[in-house]
Amino acid sequence: MQYHAMSFAMEGFRVYLVGYRGSTPHEQVLKNEQITLHHMHEPPLFITKLPKLLGYAVKVIWQSVMLAWTLLLLPNMSSIFIQNPPSIPTMLISYIVSRIRFSTLVIDWHNYGYTILAMALRPGHPLVTFSKWYEKKCGGLASYNFCVTNAMKEDLLSQWNIRAITAHDKPSELFQTISLEQQHNLFCRLSKEYPVFASQDNAIDHTRFTQKNTDGAVAKVDGRPALLMSSTSWTEDEDFGLLLDALKKYDQLPSTDTFPDLVCVISGKGPQKIFYTQQIADYNWKKVKFCLPWLAAEDYPLMLGSADIGVCLHKSSSGLDLPMKVVDMFGCGLPVCAVNFQCIRELVHHDENGLLFHDSEELFTQLKDLLFRFPKMASRLKLYRENLASFQELRWHSQWRKIILPIFYKIGGIQMSAFDLPGFLEDDFDEEAKKEQ
Repeated sequence: MQYHAMSFAMEGFRVYLVGYRGSTPHEQVLKNEQITLHHMHEPPLFITKLPKLLGYAVKVIWQSVMLAWTLLLLPNMSSIFIQNPPSIPTMLISYIVSRIRFSTLVIDWHNYGYTILAMALRPGHPLVTFSKWYEKKCGGLASYNFCVTNAMKEDLLSQWNIRAITAHDKPSELFQTISLEQQHNLFCRLSKEYPVFASQDNAIDHTRFTQKNTDGAVAKVDGRPALLMSSTSWTEDEDFGLLLDALKKYDQLPSTDTFPDLVCVISGKGPQKIFYTQQIADYNWKKVKFCLPWLAAEDYPLMLGSADIGVCLHKSSSGLDLPMKVVDMFGCGLPVCAVNFQCIRELVHHDENGLLFHDSEELFTQLKDLLFRFPKMASRLKLYRENLASFQELRWHSQWRKIILPIFYKIGGIQMSAFDLPGFLEDDFDEEAKKEQ
């Protein structure tokens, strides 16, 4: 939603971005005079001490009141633009306020909330059934709908008779191929906190991956390890154990020049991070090293641009959405190994810009093949990078102007509210399920 906010602001819209306090928004959002952040009050802590179902009911009432109050107090706005999921109570409250304020409701469909809920409960659970009915009814109340895949567009129409416009995610201008000097500066800065980036000989202006020569030019270090980058939410729908099993197999390969050492940078926060951090610590690694940072918004694109290979563990609950993290990786020219699911081929073209895998054994084989005699013979990685050049040509704002902006010109007005809020049923039940595992 931050990308939408920045694009609206670039086109002269006044944007009110509504949400809870959490991760710091990107600097371009914070410093943009066209964008105003409106933070809602978090539900009170006493709710967590109530019986589970009562707590959920009280929380959704709290969220409904806070959201309605916040939207009603905003200055005049021509439209309310929401991202789904979360669905409850966002969709219904946004529709009610849009009717009261004579604004147009627009929904950006990234997935279905009820399918996320079904992962935590079961497909036939009464709450899942209610959530699906609610999503269908409320989704049909929007004046305009966007979605992120052609498969979702077809599903919305066939299942719920909702007509949507496909707007595939594209990388923002923040995600670019970067220079060796930028990589070197990033590694130097991170090496002060994370030893895996530091030079083994402690030489000045040297890192594990780059070095600055006497003439001031930056070069890659001979015999350097390969750098693998993955971003995960550390949740059930992104099985980190799959990557961990593949890396254990890779770690057992002979310690020769045939297969390089591997440094794995795994960014993100989530409920299973502590569990897997302990698993990593308990294993006697030989060829593989780990770094689990929480990267600043400005450093994340730089890390993607510095990596040799990306891994995406995202498995869609509906099979109809696409992982934005792969879009970002492609924007930086980073080839990806991604979990195969229903519509991932709308983004990852197998053996053209990356590879698709089903299990840890397949991922291990792909890593072994791609990194054979790295970096001297990494011809497939080089080919994938070359094939990504065409993907990098079309950026977020250019596509946004072609597909999304005309709809808001049609709506009229230059003030709008955009928000992306934590859900009630989807987030809470998913979190409870993870705690019980």
